[in-house]
Amino acid sequence: MRLHELEDLLVNRLYPKPKRGHDKPGSLFDSALHNHSRTGVPGSTAGFSSSKTVSHHGMGAIMRALLVNPELPVCFWTFKKNCELNGAKAMAPPLGLITVAALLPTEWELRLVDLNTRKLTEQDWEWADLIMFTAMLVQKESLLALIREAGKRGKTTVAGGPYPTSVPEEVLEAGVDFLLRGEAEDSMPLFLVALHNGVKSAVFEEPVKPDLTKSPVPRFDLLRFGDYLTLAIQTSRGCPFECEFCDVVNLYGRKTRHKTPEQVLKELETIYSLGWRDEVFICDDNFIGVKKHALAVLHKLIPWMKNHGEPFSFTTQASVNLGQDNDLINLMTEANISHIVVGVESPDENVLALTRKHQNIRHPLAQSLSNMNRNGLSVIASFIIGFDQESEGAGNRICEFVEELGVPMVTLNILSVLPNTCLWDRLKREGRLLLDTNDGTFMASKLNYVPTRPESQIIGEYLQAVNRLYDPSTYLDRAYRYFLAMRPTRLALARQKGENAPSLTPVEPIASSQKMMEPWGIAKFFWRQGVRSQCRFQFWRQLAGMYRMNPSRMISYLNTCGMGEDMFLFREFAHRQMTSGGKNRQSGPRH
Repeated sequence: MRLHELEDLLVNRLYPKPKRGHDKPGSLFDSALHNHSRTGVPGSTAGFSSSKTVSHHGMGAIMRALLVNPELPVCFWTFKKNCELNGAKAMAPPLGLITVAALLPTEWELRLVDLNTRKLTEQDWEWADLIMFTAMLVQKESLLALIREAGKRGKTTVAGGPYPTSVPEEVLEAGVDFLLRGEAEDSMPLFLVALHNGVKSAVFEEPVKPDLTKSPVPRFDLLRFGDYLTLAIQTSRGCPFECEFCDVVNLYGRKTRHKTPEQVLKELETIYSLGWRDEVFICDDNFIGVKKHALAVLHKLIPWMKNHGEPFSFTTQASVNLGQDNDLINLMTEANISHIVVGVESPDENVLALTRKHQNIRHPLAQSLSNMNRNGLSVIASFIIGFDQESEGAGNRICEFVEELGVPMVTLNILSVLPNTCLWDRLKREGRLLLDTNDGTFMASKLNYVPTRPESQIIGEYLQAVNRLYDPSTYLDRAYRYFLAMRPTRLALARQKGENAPSLTPVEPIASSQKMMEPWGIAKFFWRQGVRSQCRFQFWRQLAGMYRMNPSRMISYLNTCGMGEDMFLFREFAHRQMTSGGKNRQSGPRH
């Protein structure tokens, strides 16, 4: 069954859901996206990606390289409940590690271990000649422990990624042998030559940002597709904006660099041929950072999707100025981009101006976000509490702004000052930086800087806002209002006008891509929200309303209701975390 047929069934009051590839049962819910934080995104290729073609002749003996993604502690984007409902183990795979795997000598033996889906075994340790790690700041504790353990075992180690790039001293102190700072397209070949020549340790860093038109197709074949809710690709790096608190510019630069549309399609063709039929996260720092590039990709992606039976739905990150370009929004939804992560940060214009978030105040913020919703994009809005010039009541103002717009998916963070950002440098000059408390989670029990208002007030407002935003009844109400306000799907609009629906002709039959999920997944969801929940009457009433008034958005609505389960648990976890001094981080929400 293809997408237009699925929508047809919805319009006629039926509720099927696709199945993902590799013979793994699908789910009622699409994955939303993985961890969005300003320390990087799971799958980010900083420090471990490659694009330069290298001759591997003469590189010496065959190496057995173990590529390890450290464990993520519990944070907003782990979405354990959603993973459980989908039969997956983690939100997304480590795109950086499978990208660097595409550069390593073809004769090497490779093994990927994602500690968010399985544990390292003694056999893994014994098998490996070389162990390669990537890590974001939020993964620092796991990474440092792994490096120390590898050192005890006499293994050669290599580390890269946002955290080793930003704080190399800590990684070197832990005993890593080779460290690759920044993007490794040009430094990876230097590492291979050094390794071949018997060099025992080194730090590699290239001053020039690499050309992404030479980037290889990541080794998606190393993944166990059934472990993940979403796969990831990347079409560009960098962002033209320079928000004071964000480390994207420090890591990737303000000049946005791009892959060609043909490269993007080649990566999609690869995961398509491997059997993936589900969510794909386009983990660009800002997909519309250069609109010319976004348009070029979309104009190629739209016909490819139609010719392949629309096998994927997409999520990406974009700046809020997207809301002022309806033509671009229409192209994105036509390409089946369904969710957009937007850094809103604050409804207070004075705060946005101080943080250099000028793109958020050039046009009415609420209007831009509403435009995305009305035109078919689901916004995942990110907010931060704790900025300078923020006055008392910031948490309430965020909640009121969210309630007014009805945005259900909201990430609320406490400001965490990231290394080497403009904010880091400013607070360091002002003597307000506390260097030993940053864990990258944006939910620390203590701030890593001296704020301009009482710390207890900031934390108190954060917890109050978490209570309000992630209250089950309030969340469900926002989800209902949000999808009622969204225009029907293209197919439903065409039917309303009496037009023929556009035909989709797959290149080949997709036998497993659009079948019903296993009954247990649907049953578990409806048992939790329709029977056990204190909001069960509200759930059924809203379900009936959506059924009557906007049935073509039913799956999106149910997906969002399902994502709420993790938010409800996160509310409890946030309170335990903030009141326990951070001791509950690894235990996570209680199920």
